[in-house]
Amino acid sequence: MSPRRLTAEQLTGQDQSHLIQLATGEQLQAEAANSWQKLCQRAAADGIELAAVSSFRSYQRQALIWQQKCLGARPVMDEHQQAVDVQLLTGWNKLEAILLYSALPGASRHHWGTELDVIDRAALPSGYQPQLLPSEYQSGGVFERLGQWLPQHVSELGFFLPYQHYLGGVAAEPWHLSYQPLAANCSELLTLEVLQHALLRQPIAEQSLVLEHLPVIYQRFVQTICEPTA
Repeated sequence: MSPRRLTAEQLTGQDQSHLIQLATGEQLQAEAANSWQKLCQRAAADGIELAAVSSFRSYQRQALIWQQKCLGARPVMDEHQQAVDVQLLTGWNKLEAILLYSALPGASRHHWGTELDVIDRAALPSGYQPQLLPSEYQSGGVFERLGQWLPQHVSELGFFLPYQHYLGGVAAEPWHLSYQPLAANCSELLTLEVLQHALLRQPIAEQSLVLEHLPVIYQRFVQTICEPTA
């Protein structure tokens, strides 16, 4: 069966009729949800309590995050996980700093119902709030074991890590899972024109600047990912 062809509104997070909601709260396309539940069972067999801290994210939600980062009301981090004062930045430098960890509204893979940001709930110390920083998944981090487990096992159920390594666009996100059989189709359908139309329909913070640089943003921060491995 070929993947369902999403509409432009579904691809850009303006319509979520393509999703189902699991009892545990995740909003995903049905096929991705089924594989996600199986992946959780597979992880549990290895003593990992796989849990999603984010799945579907709407255009409006992404636009709010974007606006807060543009205004300096939400932390912006650099590649060394150090805080950046975006109010001291202008033009492309400001956009580049925000795009390192935050997708442009309309361009987030989380709009598709194929993506999850994951933690190991069993590894959480009492009172600890996950930050979703690479250091948490590296040697000595609270999710070190999960960071080792994911690359070894997620492909067994159709997932991959689109931001496993930094490739000059989005920073490394060892927590970000993508359900490849559906995400590949969504990536093809999300053209530059579809993204531009979404932004023109629902303008965001720094709209003029974003539209000026949209072709570069699309190529570097939307299309550039780590490809699935066998």
